[in-house]
Amino acid sequence: MKISDGAYVLFFYQASKNWLTKVEKGKKLHTHIGIIDFDQVLGLEYGTSIVTPKQKKVYLMEPTIYDFVMKSDRKTQIVYPKDLGYIAIRTGLKSGSNVLEIGTGSASLTTFFASLVEPGGHVFTYDVNEEFMEIASKNLKKSGMEKNVTMLKHDIMKEGLEHSNADVAIIDLGDPWNVLQLVHRCLKNSGSVAIICPTMNQLEKTAKRMSEIGFADIESSEIMIRNIEAREGKTRPSMRMIGHTTYLIFGRKIMQDNANSETIVDDSKLQITNDEQ
Repeated sequence: MKISDGAYVLFFYQASKNWLTKVEKGKKLHTHIGIIDFDQVLGLEYGTSIVTPKQKKVYLMEPTIYDFVMKSDRKTQIVYPKDLGYIAIRTGLKSGSNVLEIGTGSASLTTFFASLVEPGGHVFTYDVNEEFMEIASKNLKKSGMEKNVTMLKHDIMKEGLEHSNADVAIIDLGDPWNVLQLVHRCLKNSGSVAIICPTMNQLEKTAKRMSEIGFADIESSEIMIRNIEAREGKTRPSMRMIGHTTYLIFGRKIMQDNANSETIVDDSKLQITNDEQ
């Protein structure tokens, strides 16, 4: 694919030195490894390279959702890719999913989820901070995911929630236990919830509330990644790593009438087929 006017390009020099920017005719990118003239980039294929005036080779990469998330503008802590992937598989997020997000923040979560639910799904995200929502809107437009997202400035504690049958709910607030009852009502039966908890105190209080109001399959996790510097003859773990970012807690909605009851199965009536023996 050729790079066109207005397209985004990841200018990749090194893993720790790369730039994600929109390429526009007549403009330039000033970096410590030299000025990149966009007029020389337009029309080139993604994956090719250019050489700066300082004789540094830079690769022209087509940005992925990972790049848009990691390069997003932010005034809040983002949820890192190491957590995003597990949230997606743990909640069953997929194309066509109807997602409810409480706490938009910088829209790193929103961007990732929107990329997974298209074309038939949608993300409805709520926040009350206008400054955060403005930044989030810019990040979504940059990644091209705004078409899959509806942003709502809405205090759900005061104004409630009108959604129903959401497949997945995500909560990223300082006091998630206060909105769990509202979110429970909005989920379809057996729908999944994922909650971002920066501290163990929040995690403990949230887990207690989840079990009280009707969630099962409750799991608390912390995801860690250790990068490896793979070089011939001297491969070893990286000296640096992203440590604690957040705790995650998951659950699935059960009907409230059955939340505190148990089903007794008469095992004398169970039959085992030959394939199960």
